[in-house]
Amino acid sequence: QVQLVESGGGSVQAGGSLRISCVAYGYIYSGYYMGWFRQAPGKEREGVATINSDGSTTYADSVKGRFTISQDNAKNTLYLQMTSLKPEDTAMYYCASTYNTRLPFPLDSGSYPYWGQGTQVTVSS
Repeated sequence: QVQLVESGGGSVQAGGSLRISCVAYGYIYSGYYMGWFRQAPGKEREGVATINSDGSTTYADSVKGRFTISQDNAKNTLYLQMTSLKPEDTAMYYCASTYNTRLPFPLDSGSYPYWGQGTQVTVSS
């Protein structure tokens, strides 16, 4: 069982930057996918960025070139560095993980059994 705890959300003006973090507690297998997902009010949850145990990353088109996902294995911590933030980036951001290393669609939230409680990111215009 893995427990995921996000932090670092907050309010920022458009064009600003923010970094959110996710610490994984519990037994960490050598093979995994971890990702960031977001959900805005009235909208479905969408994949933002993922990274696997090999370091391969996947990004949603809407955040490519602006967001960077990274991990610090020594700290069991996942990060999402967000730059050039837009009001449409406003959402609750969730960290998720799976030990399934064969994901044809890494941004599909249905593939992830473990979820954090979320951290709110609000971008004002």
